[in-house]
Amino acid sequence: MMNPILRNTFFVLLLLLVLPAKAQIAIGGDTSKVNYQSPKEYTLAKVDFEGTTSLDKNILKLLSGLSEGDKITIPGDQTADAIDKLWNEGLFDDIKLVIEKVEGEYVFLKFIVEEKRRITGKTFVGVKKSDQDDLDEKIGIVRNRMYTDYLKAYIIQVVNDYFIDNGYRNCQTNITYEFDTARTKLKDTLRSGILLKIIVNKGEKVKIRDINVDGNKLFRDMRIRMAMKDTKRKRIYNIFKASKYLPENLSKDEQAIVAKYQGKGYRDAAIVKDCVYVVSPNRVNIDLVINEGRRYYIRSINWIGNTKYSSEELSKRLGIKRGDVYDKDDFESRLFMNANSTDITSLYMDDGYLFFQLNPVEVRVENDSIDFEMRIYEGRQAIIRNVTIIGNSKTNDHVIMREIRTRPGYLFRRSDVIRSQRELASLGYFNPETIQVNPKPDAATGTVDIEYVVEERPNDQLELSGGWGANRIVGTLGVSFNNFSTKNITNPDAWRPLPSGDGQRLSIRAQSNGLFYQSYNASFTEPWLGGRKPNSLTLGVYHSVQSNGVAKYTKVDGVKVPNDARQDLKITGASVGFGMRLKKPDDFFQLYQEVNYQYYQLNKFSSVFSFANGFANNLSYRISLSRDNTDQQIYPRRGASMRISGQFTPPYSLFNNKDYTDITDQERYKWLEYYKWKFTSSWFTQLAGNLVLNTRVGFGYLGTYQSKTGASPFERFYLGGSGLTGFALDGREIIALRGYDDQSVQESRTGASIISKYTFELRYPVSLNPSATVYGLAFAEGGNTWNRFRDFNPFDVYRSTGVGVRVFLPMFGLLGLDWGYRLDTYPGRSGMQRSQIHFTIGLNLGEL
Repeated sequence: MMNPILRNTFFVLLLLLVLPAKAQIAIGGDTSKVNYQSPKEYTLAKVDFEGTTSLDKNILKLLSGLSEGDKITIPGDQTADAIDKLWNEGLFDDIKLVIEKVEGEYVFLKFIVEEKRRITGKTFVGVKKSDQDDLDEKIGIVRNRMYTDYLKAYIIQVVNDYFIDNGYRNCQTNITYEFDTARTKLKDTLRSGILLKIIVNKGEKVKIRDINVDGNKLFRDMRIRMAMKDTKRKRIYNIFKASKYLPENLSKDEQAIVAKYQGKGYRDAAIVKDCVYVVSPNRVNIDLVINEGRRYYIRSINWIGNTKYSSEELSKRLGIKRGDVYDKDDFESRLFMNANSTDITSLYMDDGYLFFQLNPVEVRVENDSIDFEMRIYEGRQAIIRNVTIIGNSKTNDHVIMREIRTRPGYLFRRSDVIRSQRELASLGYFNPETIQVNPKPDAATGTVDIEYVVEERPNDQLELSGGWGANRIVGTLGVSFNNFSTKNITNPDAWRPLPSGDGQRLSIRAQSNGLFYQSYNASFTEPWLGGRKPNSLTLGVYHSVQSNGVAKYTKVDGVKVPNDARQDLKITGASVGFGMRLKKPDDFFQLYQEVNYQYYQLNKFSSVFSFANGFANNLSYRISLSRDNTDQQIYPRRGASMRISGQFTPPYSLFNNKDYTDITDQERYKWLEYYKWKFTSSWFTQLAGNLVLNTRVGFGYLGTYQSKTGASPFERFYLGGSGLTGFALDGREIIALRGYDDQSVQESRTGASIISKYTFELRYPVSLNPSATVYGLAFAEGGNTWNRFRDFNPFDVYRSTGVGVRVFLPMFGLLGLDWGYRLDTYPGRSGMQRSQIHFTIGLNLGEL
């Protein structure tokens, strides 16, 4: 056996050889009482550190593993282990351990360390400014962070991954540094801060030259490539998809290919080989070898464990028969949570079976046939225990709770959860893309807690505009507070800047261009009148004045008198509306009724009506029945909305005994008489991902109770253009038809009494950020107007097509820009431009 003295001496020498070059045990201090040839046990009296500038000595002591009072042998492996532990932390460029002094059985040790340099700044070389901002966020380097080997490797990995994800497969990154003597007070430049220089050589983007497919018989190569949504060849026609090669995209697209085969019954289809190889410095080829396998059919389906519903009921709900092709995706969607809630799982969960489990098992696969066994665990029905809301910093809890269909004590129903989520999105107060519902079931008690997570978004709107035209200033100021609170008006603490949170809507708007035109209107809506039922009350008042620009009064001999040259039209009105949510046929239906009164006063004003002096009264009652189950307001993907409405004035001609054959227009229209029907419908179909098809139709008819009264010149339809131009002084409805001049698609300048319009829009979002929702669209639409019912032909329309963009800003609402190209020429307007640019404002402006 080796002598103990020689063994310890050898061990110390070995440690000195294997430890990193700058970590060492140094002989120093009081060594007169230490015999390195004869190891001796000491009591550690003190451990100190010298050279630290920012690291805590107590933490370093813990990292070393040495503590006062420990028994250590010198020389021995405890001191070597302590240096090794400190070095492995990567915090130092040099470590020395010295013996300060020895007092009898006590030894005093000191670590003399040299901390690694700290980063005071960094620069990128070979990187664009936009990429620098993204990399700064990903790297997250803070000033004065210690520059370690790990941090260097981390930065290189992050930078390389960033550019590889953007198609630069050959990216190489190197890091150098220089001393930042300008930012340090230390005289020793070796211990000054350092400035990192991150040098990036991106190389060229690596794109896919070709995708070769072998082994496919069912689908042609083109169909296989079409199934690959994110892995595309470099071709001119692939303008909407990048052709860069990303392994994760290839892996995802290979799964899509297999799913395509499984959708046709090829259960065993697999990609048995994929090969990616370089064909040039910036191009790769991809070879795929497919094993299609055989086509499978469903032979039998047996249900086990079901007591709530019979096997016949479940088989009918499933809708799959013996001999049907085994489509895996369709099969699973009929079992688990499909979008239409027609699956087996939804059937149970809509009856409280939250703990329901369904396990389809292939019990036998023979030749091309599969026998399934549906193993069901029904569990117990779950009762809702608590409902909580998180994230509503502005909207009061009761506003949210009254829209939620899941209440404590109710039976859990999946359809109620989905409906609640839809109602919260439709409020417009929250970001619909981030609304979450988190059920927290407790199987032991048979209860479930439901947590709704919302994210407030700004939804108040400001309209402020001004311009100069025709030697006059035109200005508009309007505000809409869509989550107002009247009960907090007297509470000073609630004004931030206005009292809000109760879901009421207050709108105030003023528009003027001086003497020529002024308009003022205000409205208020309480959506839950009384707070117990979703019955809404809407009040509105408005007043407008249009004139020839001459002052109302003038001075004659210093006396203020009415100005005879003044011509004007004044309209004053008010409305009261009441809405209620119906329960039948379902609670998506709403009934709205409104009484509206307008008073027209004309003073030498002949440019709009058939008479210049006098007045007219428009008292009408409007009733509308609507149904709306779209999933959200701003960018709906699913659902539909429809509305049928009727507006009626009293039939004065039936009981006033007037002779309408010889009567002035002033007398004829003293009390306006008409009835008006409208029908509109809009469907949203999610085609793929966020690509949505919106189909809209609209019809309108303005009629009279008796032919002797003549057609009403009020409330008529004007079609064409953006729907933005024109004053609705006579109750006219200005309807958009892109690609045509404003109000050009009608026989006369007084509008039309019949209208039809059809629109198809393909929409795709650019950004669904709640602070700026942006989507592009392509449209095709057509419409026409008629004055007599016998001329009405719903298929005789003037068509247009084009593209556009919509931007929703919470502060300003929905803004739109469209380029429309007309396909037809309206009689008498051959000089109309073939294409037009249209600007629009609002969700429903320009619609029927």
